[in-house]
Parts: sequence; structure tokens; C-alpha cells
Amino acid sequence: MNKYRMSRIQVIALGFLIIIVAGVLLLKLPVATRSGESTDWLTAIFTATSATCVTGLVVVDTYTYWSAFGQLVILCLIQIGGLGFMSIGIFLLVFFRRKVGLSQRGLMQESVNALQVGGMVRLVKIIVLGTVIVELCGALILSIRFIPLLGVRTGIYYSVFHAISAFCNGGFDLMGRFEEYSSLVMFYGDGIVNFTIMALIIIGGMGFLVWQDILANGRNVRKYRLHTKIVLMMTVSVLVVTTVLFMIFEWNNTMADMNLKEKIYASMFSSVTARTAGFNSVDTAALTDSSKLLTILLMFMGGSPGSTAGGIKTTTMVVIGLYLWSNMRNATGCNIFGRRLDDEVIKKASLVFYINMMLAVGAALIVCSLENMDFIDILFEVFSAIGTVGMTTGITRDLCTVSKLVLILLMYCGRIGSMTFAMSFIEKRKNAPVKFPVEKITVG
Repeated sequence: MNKYRMSRIQVIALGFLIIIVAGVLLLKLPVATRSGESTDWLTAIFTATSATCVTGLVVVDTYTYWSAFGQLVILCLIQIGGLGFMSIGIFLLVFFRRKVGLSQRGLMQESVNALQVGGMVRLVKIIVLGTVIVELCGALILSIRFIPLLGVRTGIYYSVFHAISAFCNGGFDLMGRFEEYSSLVMFYGDGIVNFTIMALIIIGGMGFLVWQDILANGRNVRKYRLHTKIVLMMTVSVLVVTTVLFMIFEWNNTMADMNLKEKIYASMFSSVTARTAGFNSVDTAALTDSSKLLTILLMFMGGSPGSTAGGIKTTTMVVIGLYLWSNMRNATGCNIFGRRLDDEVIKKASLVFYINMMLAVGAALIVCSLENMDFIDILFEVFSAIGTVGMTTGITRDLCTVSKLVLILLMYCGRIGSMTFAMSFIEKRKNAPVKFPVEKITVG
């Protein structure tokens, strides 16, 4: 950072780019494909970016196209991308008893959106150890279903792969063994698979800061930080409301042949996975336009800050909603849970919302001009990419080269943060000592 005068934001952006490049080179090896031939550059770049940015969009089926080596490369990229390379790097420094300097702590703070630089080492330990424990528990539960279905060796491999992919909100699956691009459709009525995957997605998407707060204060909700309260409130309320909406929209469509229990499973799964996980237990292409639009809104919102999830984040939606509600009532400040939100938080939330929306709309215009496809499907694909979700109506592999490059850029921006990506090109400037005169304009 000092040698090349790079900011923390630029280091994070460059770090993810280096990981993607390494993944591309590994996936280009002939041993990475089942055919034994080197894959083309676009497929390698798209897959490495999707895995590192924990998105899940694919141009080739993960099981049928990639060999065991290729699948392990993808799994490693998902794990590194989900946790963040800074978390793993600092943990290794601590493990080998090396000194963690202030610059590394600052990078970690920026990486997980922590409020202060203090306690970073302890947070990293919670992140890495907590991840191992949760993923191991998820794999053990999934093995109850996968071992009888696939045998001990393959069943354990499938359990570990899907546990890591779900926790990191990666969306990659190996169900092409039964049917290409089928995701978890064959398990739509399986309670063990559904609830395990959903639990992993929710835990990974809540954020590491929320973990730390819950571990420190247990069930004493009053002591939770405002951030934790907002995240938990939004997680529960969004899950309940959107589950009901999906059930209403798909009752006589994709869920027509399901019993009530299976409809509840499918509705809950659609609600959870749309917030950046990328799996699906019903045919996404067959969804009603209402469900597709609801899914787009969920993909745009995403998970929570400092987590494995993408999107503009739940807290951003809350801040903007409170700001609008406060102004409509002509109230002073934005207040929630007996606290007032800082003006800087409101400004940042507005920037994140606006930049992400402009990127998505701009990308949609480009793809629409290049592809002869339904507008709702293109919009679905674009928001899936920038939200690092990975859900698709099946058009990913049929897109032209330029459209795929647009999605690659969106996935990268979505993982490091669109505002972070924009700011990485802008040098910090000192405020001018003299301000321009004010003149009013008419708006609205």
C-alpha cells in the first residue's frame, strides 16, 4: 500500500482480481475438464469470476463439464470469495504467530464493513472457526440424504461441496449428475435438504458482525448493536412476507402438483435463495412474471453487510426506507429502535442504491440491444449478476460474448461493492477552502 500508494479499497479490488486470474489459469489446465482438453478463455473467466464472486451463474454445467480437479478449484474459489481473502490471510498470520499490523487490520475493517479497527484479530478467528463449524455441521446433515443416494465417498463429497456453496451463497451445484442445470429441483419436497441449505444460506448471509454480537450477548437482545437488530428484523420479516407472496403467485403454476407441505418448502426456499444464494427448487424459467419480478427485487436487496451475500444489503434498504418515511412525515432525523441514524450512513446508502441501479439498468440496455430475448429474462439475468445471486431463467449459456463480458463485470462489481469499485479509480481530494454560492432549483 505504501510502496504503490494504493488505498485500502484499491487493494481489496486488486486482491479479488488476482484470485480470479489464478482461478482462470487453473481452470484453463486440461486436467480441469472431463474431456481432457483446455477450455476456452471466456468459459474459464466467466466460471472463475462467478465462483470467486460467489454468484453461481454458469455457462457450462459444473458436473458434466468440469473434472474433479476443476470442481475443487471452483470450490476453493467459492470459499475464498465467500470469506474474503483478507480474513483467510490474517488468520494464517495469526496461526503462524506473525504480527498483524495496523494496515492489515484496516484492510480487514474495510473488507467486512466493520465499524472500528479494534478487535479485528478476534473477529477473524470467529469468522474462520465459525465457518468451519457451520459448514461441517451442514455437511453432516446433508450426508444423511446424499450418502444413501450416492454412496459413502460420493455422498460425503456432495455434502461438503453443497454445504460450502450454500454457506458462501455460491449457488454452484453438482446435480448435473441427474439432469444438467437442474439445481435442487429434485429435492423440492425433501425437508432435510431444504432446511439445511436454507439455514446455511441465512447464517452465511447475516454477516460476521452479527455473529460476533450474538456470541457476545446471547439472547439478551437489548444489548445487541443497532446493526444487528436491523439485520435480524429484516431477515425474519422479508422471509415471512415473500414466502407468502411466492405461495400466492405460484400456487397454480410451478407448485400446482405439490401438496401443502411441499408448497411451503418451495415458497420458503424461493424466498431465501433469491437473496443471493442462487439455488432453486422449482423451475425458474417457468415462474410467473410476478414471481420473477419479486425475485429481482430480492436479488437487488441481497443479504447483510460483511457477509457472504451480495446485493445492496438489507441495511441499505432500511436506511433508504426510513429516510423516505421521515421526510414524508417532515420528521427530524431517521430514528429506529430508539436511535438516530448518522447523516453519513444515509448518504452512503443512497450512493450504493443509485450506483447499483444505474449499473444494472445500463447493463440491461446493453444486453437488450445485443440479444433477441424476453426483457424480463434479461432483467432477471442482470440483477442476478450484480446481486451475485446466480439464479437464471436459462439464458446465460445462450448469450453472446459481449453480454457475457458485461455479466462478468457486474459480478465483480457486485462482490467488491459497486461503490468500492467506482471509488477505486478516484483519488481522494482535499475539500476546497472556498465553496460555490448556493442557488435553488425546482425538483419533483
